[in-house]
Amino acid sequence: MARRPLGRRFGWLWAAYAVSAYGSGLGFGALPLIAVMALHASEWEVSLLSAVGPTVGALIAVPLSPWVDRHREQPVMIAMDLTRFAAIATVPIFYALDLLSFTHLLVVSAFIAAAKIAFNAASGAYLQLIVQRQNLLLANSRFESTNWSSIAVGPPLGGAAIGFFGPVVTIMADGLSYLISALCITAIRDREQAPRKTRKQRLRADDLLDGWRYIMSHPGLRALCLNNMIVSGLVMATEPLLAVLLLRELGFSPWQYGLAFAAPCVGGLIGSRLAPHVVSRYGQYRVLRTVGALRVIWLVGLAFIGPGVVGLATVIAVELAIIVSMSLYTPVVATYRLQHTPHARTARTISAWAIGQQVGIAVFTALGGLLATVTGSRTALAVIGLVILASPLLLPRRALATDAVEVNAGASHQG
Repeated sequence: MARRPLGRRFGWLWAAYAVSAYGSGLGFGALPLIAVMALHASEWEVSLLSAVGPTVGALIAVPLSPWVDRHREQPVMIAMDLTRFAAIATVPIFYALDLLSFTHLLVVSAFIAAAKIAFNAASGAYLQLIVQRQNLLLANSRFESTNWSSIAVGPPLGGAAIGFFGPVVTIMADGLSYLISALCITAIRDREQAPRKTRKQRLRADDLLDGWRYIMSHPGLRALCLNNMIVSGLVMATEPLLAVLLLRELGFSPWQYGLAFAAPCVGGLIGSRLAPHVVSRYGQYRVLRTVGALRVIWLVGLAFIGPGVVGLATVIAVELAIIVSMSLYTPVVATYRLQHTPHARTARTISAWAIGQQVGIAVFTALGGLLATVTGSRTALAVIGLVILASPLLLPRRALATDAVEVNAGASHQG
């Protein structure tokens, strides 16, 4: 099953995703490092860059989602890749001209985040066109596997590259990856059918909320989306708290901290490759319910980390369990979303999902920081680990019938 060919068009789409994913992994953390090393930004400003930039980008993406639905997917993906390349390219140019500022980095971060959401929305809609319904899970599992391998390999290599060449040069590798991704999309040379809505139609206010309206009207998507917002928000809220606990309170060295997050990413390869086989054996609904619950029970273990080798092993074990579960669960959810969304609404639905997730991460990260200020990082991690245990209550409580009419309407465009 894992080696089943999915066609030339998927191959180029996968190559584009892989190139940009590894480029982002290589350039991971480059913007904050530029802020620190070139602009002497404070800790508060670096946190602001990490939180505000992506959140503003999510807001920018709100009007982009109906625009994506009104245009062919390939040109949109190419445009978003070129937008990210151009945004990143301004950083070394402004740095060379001594014009780089913290505000500029915020703007770049926001544009990259908005373009990423639009690209993923278009690529999801395009995937729905070029891959048969029964192969969507296999395609999504390959994307997930690539994502985790890039996280495992990219940041360590990027850290070494930053040490040799500096963050300004390294971030250009990320920018060039988007240019190569655009070339991969161009190489597909596929003549897509025109979208149902023409670009002459005016954008209405209702169109901005159409993705959320569709999600909220669908019992399965509503439950999964709300669950995703809470789980992703709470999991990501632990990252800065864990950094404080490991580096400041427990005295871990930077390489140990990096190992604690890089090593468990191998679990992403395991979970994503298992997804098609597990769903084939147990069914989509049982996997969503069971694995959706399993992925949250481990987080509370982060509150019991101690110093030394045992503590490091504890972090790796907890993160490994979380990542295996999440990498198995994520492609199943992505497939369910495509199977239950008509093509005319796919881009808006994926965008709404991503925007909601980003807002959830921003809100829960801020609340986690406030809680840690009052109680300490270890107590805040324990509270988050306990609160997330209630999240499976939002998962679908019964198997839902497939929306065959709406999905088949979108599937009729398949080549």
